[in-house]
Amino acid sequence: MEKYVGAKLHGIRVTASKLNYHGSITIDADFCRAVGLKPLEYVEIWNKMSGARISTYVLYGDPGCKCCILNGAAARTCQQGDEIIIASSVFCEFDEIIKLRPRVLVFGAGNEIVDRITYEVFRRADGSPDMSVTTELANNDYGFPAALTSSRSS
Repeated sequence: MEKYVGAKLHGIRVTASKLNYHGSITIDADFCRAVGLKPLEYVEIWNKMSGARISTYVLYGDPGCKCCILNGAAARTCQQGDEIIIASSVFCEFDEIIKLRPRVLVFGAGNEIVDRITYEVFRRADGSPDMSVTTELANNDYGFPAALTSSRSS
């Protein structure tokens, strides 16, 4: 088994930090469901502003609230407004990650979704691994009018 990215929230902004709360990260439940993050799932958090890296578990926030709140000790690693990356991981065989098709949300100001990405991993005709990245650029209505695909070789 190997470790792979299972889901990712990229560039989400921290909306609050609560030091005197049990440790975790509270994230808008709609964001979590869109990429497949589950309640109490452990995630890695990488702060784009400071470089801090931590792990903690997910709590669902109110759907539609656009929150990203660091709780407990995690609150010391991020400040309100910091852009962070939240990633889950899965342990599986290569052929299982092919089926998973990990999803990513990319955020702009105000934690608006600006892009939805899918990582599609596959085997080439010769059996070697490869992948493509499918991106659906969001419009202001949260619709996704056009899919753009790029292929990356391993």
